Amino acid sequence: MKLRIVLYCVFLLLLASCGSSKKTNESKKDAGIVLNESKPVKLPSVNEKELTKKLIKKNPKLNKQTLAYIRKYAPIAVKEMHQNKIPASITLAQGILESGRGRSELALKSNNHFGIKCHTQWKGERVYHDDDEAGECFRKYQYVETSYDDHSAFLTQRKRYAFLFNYGAKDYKKWAKGLKKAGYATDKKYPNKLIGIIENYKLYEFDNVKKKDFKVSNKTIKKEAVKKVTKEAKPKYTVGKYYEVKKGDTLYSIAKKFNTTVDVIKEINALKDNTISIGQHLLTR
Repeated sequence: MKLRIVLYCVFLLLLASCGSSKKTNESKKDAGIVLNESKPVKLPSVNEKELTKKLIKKNPKLNKQTLAYIRKYAPIAVKEMHQNKIPASITLAQGILESGRGRSELALKSNNHFGIKCHTQWKGERVYHDDDEAGECFRKYQYVETSYDDHSAFLTQRKRYAFLFNYGAKDYKKWAKGLKKAGYATDKKYPNKLIGIIENYKLYEFDNVKKKDFKVSNKTIKKEAVKKVTKEAKPKYTVGKYYEVKKGDTLYSIAKKFNTTVDVIKEINALKDNTISIGQHLLTR
């Protein structure tokens, strides 16, 4: 009888230690720090209300949440287009798709509309969700607008996306296919999904908004913000600095060719695994 009691006590102690160990591991997840994000400013209309009204009139079956998303965020996408040369239709379609029309848990709780993960350089707030792997780290923002700014920075400051800026700002089809080639998404249908959203909701109309028709009043925002909206930013990188994957290539063969390692290539290209595809553009240094 005494032996049973002793064994039972030992079992309880082991159970308690496992529980505390689990809590300790969970508590190790870094919550990040609150960054000083610029407060969103009021942007001029880009006829988003008029466009969505016409769409509803022609096709009442269109998704109401998608239409609401367009009305709310189209001006931000146009702002990013004028500032960073990314088609507004692409930015908006990606926001709709990646955020589940603004209704995903990541979008609602973290204002992350593009599924941008932490990566090594991110110091801001972070949350953890199951994606390709369990408990992956995603960026958390105070404002949705910051998520849009970060999306533009993500594309303009990474060499593997540089070739996209050789396409016209209105060529949303090449951009959609190029994003897949560059490794933005692993879904083979990603380009078709973006193109479908753009064409079904006529998002290409926002690519035609000229800068002169998109002016922000000084009464609304500070001069610094005006400069940010109107400044023409050019991508920092050019096409010649990365390698296009060919038939028969592997990460190992590419690493050997450029005198580097597989781990380095995966790190600088933010690859989750060793999967690559023909036509994909990879940084090699």
